[in-house]
Amino acid sequence: MNLIKAIVKKYLILVVCLWASTTVRAQQYPFQNPQLTSKERAEDLISRLTLDEKVTLMCDQSDPVPRLGIKRFNWWSEALHGYANNNNVTVFPEPIGMAASFDDALLYKIYNAVSDEARAKYNQWIKAGNENKRFLSLSVWTPNVNIFRDPRWGRGQETYGEDPYLTSRMGIQVVKGLQGPENAKYRKLLACAKHFAVHSGPEWSRHELNLNSVSPRELYETYLPAFKALVQKADVRQVMCAYQRLDDEPCCGSTRLLQRILRDDWGYKYLVVSDCGAITDFFTSHKVSSDAVHAASKAVLAGTDVECVWQNYPFKKLTDAVERGLIREEDINKSLMRVLEGRFDLGEMDPDSIVPWAQIPPSVLNEKEHQELALEMARETMTLLQNKNHVLPLSKSGKKIAVIGPNADDKPMLWGNYNGTPVRTISILDGIKTKLPAGKILYDKGCDLVEDKVTQSYFDQCSFDGKPGFKATYWNNPDRKGDAVITQQIVNPIKMTTAGQHEFASGVKLEGFSAIYQTEFVPKTTEEIVFKGGATGHFELLVNGESLKKYDNWRTLSSRVPFKVEAGKKYSIEIRYAQLNNWQANIEFNFGKEVDVDYTDLIKKLKGIDEVVFVGGLSGKLEGEEMPVSYPGFKGGDRTNIELPAVQRNCLKALKEAGKQVIFVNCSGSAIAFTPETESCDAILQAWYGGESGGQAVADVLFGDYNPSGKLPITFYKSSDQLKDFEDYSMQGRTYRYMNDALFPFGYGLSYTTFDIGTAKLDKTKINPDESIRMTIPVTNTGERDGTEIVQVYVHKVNDIDGPIKTLKGFNRVSVTAGKTEQATIMLPPSSFEFYDWNTRRMKVSPGEYQVFYGTSSDSNDLKKLNITVL
Repeated sequence: MNLIKAIVKKYLILVVCLWASTTVRAQQYPFQNPQLTSKERAEDLISRLTLDEKVTLMCDQSDPVPRLGIKRFNWWSEALHGYANNNNVTVFPEPIGMAASFDDALLYKIYNAVSDEARAKYNQWIKAGNENKRFLSLSVWTPNVNIFRDPRWGRGQETYGEDPYLTSRMGIQVVKGLQGPENAKYRKLLACAKHFAVHSGPEWSRHELNLNSVSPRELYETYLPAFKALVQKADVRQVMCAYQRLDDEPCCGSTRLLQRILRDDWGYKYLVVSDCGAITDFFTSHKVSSDAVHAASKAVLAGTDVECVWQNYPFKKLTDAVERGLIREEDINKSLMRVLEGRFDLGEMDPDSIVPWAQIPPSVLNEKEHQELALEMARETMTLLQNKNHVLPLSKSGKKIAVIGPNADDKPMLWGNYNGTPVRTISILDGIKTKLPAGKILYDKGCDLVEDKVTQSYFDQCSFDGKPGFKATYWNNPDRKGDAVITQQIVNPIKMTTAGQHEFASGVKLEGFSAIYQTEFVPKTTEEIVFKGGATGHFELLVNGESLKKYDNWRTLSSRVPFKVEAGKKYSIEIRYAQLNNWQANIEFNFGKEVDVDYTDLIKKLKGIDEVVFVGGLSGKLEGEEMPVSYPGFKGGDRTNIELPAVQRNCLKALKEAGKQVIFVNCSGSAIAFTPETESCDAILQAWYGGESGGQAVADVLFGDYNPSGKLPITFYKSSDQLKDFEDYSMQGRTYRYMNDALFPFGYGLSYTTFDIGTAKLDKTKINPDESIRMTIPVTNTGERDGTEIVQVYVHKVNDIDGPIKTLKGFNRVSVTAGKTEQATIMLPPSSFEFYDWNTRRMKVSPGEYQVFYGTSSDSNDLKKLNITVL
């Protein structure tokens, strides 16, 4: 045995020596030496680069430098709630839903899983001999820590709500989960805090908007805290600057934001990346620069290090800027240092054998543990807003129930936006089916999300070359050039995707392909018809050679195009499609006559059924980033009002008038003004966009297998009349911090049990400005079911004229057995009493009286009060 050990020891020594000698021979330059610091390696590499090479390395799609062995690198990938734009990954709930959990510990576990899956996908791709590409890289532009100040913003679903403290707590754990242990040699991924700093819509004006009404107090108390927390407490490695201007300066060209605040005040030392196309906006939209040369110079001098753009990088004009004396090469070197340090920190230029994260295998993708995390978080997001007469939970052995509504059987709706494609998704209808015996459920879509009409399809009335349906022709290039791969006939409404590695047709590649769909239609009646469809990628609809709809987009957008036809006249219909920009290919199309929705038949189907679960709300097809959605109430991905679409309100009204007991499951990424629905519905469950297991989580709550504990991370207003001008960024009258007349307030959520919050004990009531307070709060479960309460602590500075009414400063999830009492412990550090001081123009803990509120929501009726003195 000792002899074997000796042989093994000698073998290992030999292997190590051989590896070391090989490594030395391979290391021609210091920047290739993993033993040096990232800074030392970056300095050496910069000294060997030409100006042209330096500039291209500052583009988000960075070209390789073959002579030095530098590989191609892409900075743009997404990991909002799973590794986005990739197949077979775990899709967790949308962030706004996860914020409702108030569970930052679980959030860390989720983003640790997300980063594992991202590394696994990347490793699998690279080891197959592929080059780094967009959406398959180690830089992820997550999290979005903007403040969701206005519920009309379509991208608010990507955030952690309207509160700076909750956003900070959640964002810190996202970054830590994505980047890996701080003491590790290599970062697992590089996370990104976006969009710095004052940014929350509207989508339609973000490229031109100039914000000059934001007071210094609102800037430092509302819009900056989450970014500061991610920089100083999470060591985030990227910050993305926003599109709009702040006080006349584009955010990506603002020395105030990127130098004085970010670097000088907060000590941030890593890279800044532009939002995609933001530098081009300098001269095309904001008109603060005359051309690309000046825009690029302005951005780099202000502190932007990496530029993202769809095409034609202004940063590639930096060489011209140097020649013209607008910027020095030393200024470019300063930015490039931060860029290259980031790449060295990832281990992306080192052998996989010495980078632990490079060993993560594909087997982690959607593994059982990750599936369980997705379900656990989906359950915790469920927020019960109304439960009249305790109609919930539903009985599993009761009478037959009806499941109605446009979101009931819609799996992609559960994915939200900026998502990947999961291995499997449980729709809400699927989830409910697991709770009841066969034959106990009647399902009917009932109505559309928005449209108050139903389309009678004419797809079966068209033909091409004497064959029914559409002729589909495919090419394995994006330009429809050369010989086609295959032609085939499509006889049903078009609905195709490459999700799950599905080809559009046999032999058609998953990327870089194009198609034409052609047919002829001879209408029987002179009337107006509608074309409905959309695509991810390039989409163009032509009728008789005239283009009716054309766009390139990275999500499938449902568009409605009305068109007048004459009886007996032939119409040639053509759809041109191309997969673009590493976007997952999708296309859907149908056409026909619209008829008014009539609920008479629906009510007849429900005869003998008393309980109806209506699943409605919104969808990622309606709210999101800069979307050309053409429906009443929606504009550019945002909403113009926050009421539930009329067609759904009418359906709920018809159900109630028919005497049904209505449980409304609302799926949305933003607040809905439920004022009419509180009357027409017996129960309201806010289900957000629940991810791959969202349907199971909804069913678990509806039937009592899980006791809901979610709390609103945003205010649900009574109506759109309570909202100010969308483009006004002043916080006065917005969110729970500056208004107290909500339908459902921030922090609100019901349970199937009841809790009593006892009198809090403080370890001190008078403190110095640098001292903390320890609060101990008794929580008693006075009901008959075990449950979880989220105890919340708010602070108000007495005699603070223009400050917030109250602002969240602590919370604690407390699970309590029925009939028992648990103690919630919440620490209030000195920063809990920090507010903007107008005299010193900075955040400060000032002497004086403070009120500390604690309870179960931000509503005054749910809170108890204590007084604290800062000496």
